[in-house]
Amino acid sequence: MPRYEFRCRTCGDTFELSRPMAESSAPASCPAGHDDTVKLLSAVAVGGSSTAAPTQSAGGGGGGGGCCGGGCCG
Repeated sequence: MPRYEFRCRTCGDTFELSRPMAESSAPASCPAGHDDTVKLLSAVAVGGSSTAAPTQSAGGGGGGGGCCGGGCCG
């Protein structure tokens, strides 16, 4: 189940809640019982390098094919 991070505008606490995606926009009370909260945007970490991957020309030219172009599949 996804975890969503909220911040209480009344006391300033930040807290997380696990809830279904269908309820991601539902209001949330902070652990201290305050109702004035906002959902925070979460940064998602994705592994990889900061350089762009090379592209293959459409006319062939090798490569392993498959699910990932042969670069990481054994």
